[in-house]
Amino acid sequence: MSEGRIFQLNLSNGGVPKLAVREALLGPGGLEGDRQRDRRYHGGPERALCLYALERILELQAEGHPIFPGSVGENLTLVGLDWSGLAPGARLALGEDALIEVSSYTTPCKIISASFRGGEFKRISHKVRPGYSRLYARVLRPGRLGVGQAVRLLNGG
Repeated sequence: MSEGRIFQLNLSNGGVPKLAVREALLGPGGLEGDRQRDRRYHGGPERALCLYALERILELQAEGHPIFPGSVGENLTLVGLDWSGLAPGARLALGEDALIEVSSYTTPCKIISASFRGGEFKRISHKVRPGYSRLYARVLRPGRLGVGQAVRLLNGG
């Protein structure tokens, strides 16, 4: 079993960047207070949460990209998990109560291009660079989330 932590919780009223909050309530549709501008491609039960790894953000910064936690629209910036090992079907326990399941890899779009040198937003496409994609997740059990809470991988996905 792998364990990490919630490094940052991110919300917005639509669009990016999503801004940091200390805690948030996770319901079936995602984090309370978070909005998505284009519901055709974002949000809904199968895309209730967007996840990304702090380690990947730091690697991308080292490559010269101006990415930062929340800038690519992730709701949860996580630290300490084997990111390349996460795949659809993986279940994560968040804090004391919440349970989520990775539903898919996200498809990056031009709205996040400001986070990449030369606008190269496809740098985090699963098809182009497996292991660097953000992940979408569905909520199996809601709960209150806070910065620093444990994140436990319950299965390999």
